[in-house]
Amino acid sequence: MALVNVKTKEVKVKIVYYGPGRGGKTTNLEYINNTYRNQIKSEMVSLKTQDDRTLFFDFLPFDIGRIKGFKVIIQLYTVPGQVKYNATRRLVLKGVDGIVFVADIQKFQRKRNIESLNQLYENLKTHNLDLFELPLVMQYNKVDLANKGEDVIPTKILQQDLNSVLRVPAFEASALGGGNVMKTLKKIISMTLASIQDQLF
Repeated sequence: MALVNVKTKEVKVKIVYYGPGRGGKTTNLEYINNTYRNQIKSEMVSLKTQDDRTLFFDFLPFDIGRIKGFKVIIQLYTVPGQVKYNATRRLVLKGVDGIVFVADIQKFQRKRNIESLNQLYENLKTHNLDLFELPLVMQYNKVDLANKGEDVIPTKILQQDLNSVLRVPAFEASALGGGNVMKTLKKIISMTLASIQDQLF
């Protein structure tokens, strides 16, 4: 549910990057933060757990202007990837407007990708949210590893595993080098803004 401030004519939209541990969620946000410093409204906050991090910052999207007279602020969050921090993941999902699911294409991560997506579905239910009704974009991260001879899951299999029922937009990406990081972000922003327009009078 987007936060609408009628007094300041601002709408804050929350987008969460979700997925298995070490899949590239943090790398996505760090790339956006480093590349678009002039559009970042706040400092990037990093809440460190023992082996993982939750990151968040406010992002002022380009090429949007105002929607129905409201200035748009995008709040970007990651969740800790490890299963033991599931309570934190649930907390970060509170009030989410759009989700980027970052899947790791390394073969040994196949099971974790599926488990993480199932957990996302369950965690959203605790907030009375339905994964099938929320704006969602899939990102198949670390495609650069295929060129380095690493064992990776073909996109066709990732689509079967994660997107055969949801049928949402999906991008192959390399968050480390920035490949399709901004395409993923632009897609989830446009989908999310389209879904919240009715909340603005």
